[in-house]
Amino acid sequence: MATVLKLPIVDLSSPDRLSSAASIRQACIEYGFFYLVNHGVKEELLARVFEESRKFFSLPLEEKMKLARKEHRGYTPLYAETLDPSSNSEGDSKESYYVGPLEYSSHQKNLNQWPPEDMMPSWKSTMESYHREVESVGRKLLSLIALSLNLENDFFEEIGALNKPSSFLRLLHYPGEVMISKEEIYGASAHSDYGMVTLLATDGVPGLQVCRDKDKHQRCWEDVPHISGAFIVNIGDMMERWTNCLFRSTLHRVMPAGQERFSMAFFLDPNEDCVVECLKSCCSDSFPPRFPPIRSGEYLKERLRLTYGV
Repeated sequence: MATVLKLPIVDLSSPDRLSSAASIRQACIEYGFFYLVNHGVKEELLARVFEESRKFFSLPLEEKMKLARKEHRGYTPLYAETLDPSSNSEGDSKESYYVGPLEYSSHQKNLNQWPPEDMMPSWKSTMESYHREVESVGRKLLSLIALSLNLENDFFEEIGALNKPSSFLRLLHYPGEVMISKEEIYGASAHSDYGMVTLLATDGVPGLQVCRDKDKHQRCWEDVPHISGAFIVNIGDMMERWTNCLFRSTLHRVMPAGQERFSMAFFLDPNEDCVVECLKSCCSDSFPPRFPPIRSGEYLKERLRLTYGV
């Protein structure tokens, strides 16, 4: 039985920004995860996104496959990916749908795929509204993260990270019944997120677990309970790299709960041309940078290639 993890709670609406930043710093050093409350995304919108997600995933497989994932946008069927390549799993027991950035530069076209309006008339407008709302929350959060790293609150804007960021919404559905297998079946096998920061909304069904010490051979998993209306925020590998491993990108997984589970993960990552290099506040002569500088787009492309093989 996994123990229950009591994560810190950060209030995005608090006027005491320095106190909030200190809480984030402690949370990211100790856990890599925290709850974000009073973030401003209305419960009505969250409920609409969950409802639209349920409608889409309840469609026949042949309809969903018409929107099969291209350029990391669109539908991925059950058991089509394994987030932990070292596991013996035959594929993670989840299906998903990616919605990428809504706005593009002049030399790029919008690559998002949308279900037909006659089939799902409210889908596109609902997902676009949610995408914009959560990206706005992420921008506010990153100003607090900057403060937590002893940087100016607009640091990530000044270096261009938030100039047309690489922001992806991933809708996830974990079925209540899973295929029979000799190997252990995971909703999502053990992994850390690749990018900067992730904001997760869940429907209250349990399953999310974290492992705070990913280097241990015998891993200890802890349950992350649901808090109504809160986002579960976690730091990704890119932010761990930026902070010279001061902030931890924590291993996590989703275990089957015996009932349907829906969640929405929002990955807020930098502009693809942004250079990720060790922050000056996170290194010294006695603690030099562990990683060379790299462009965000190159780093994410390689991580996605290792996961999806493309």
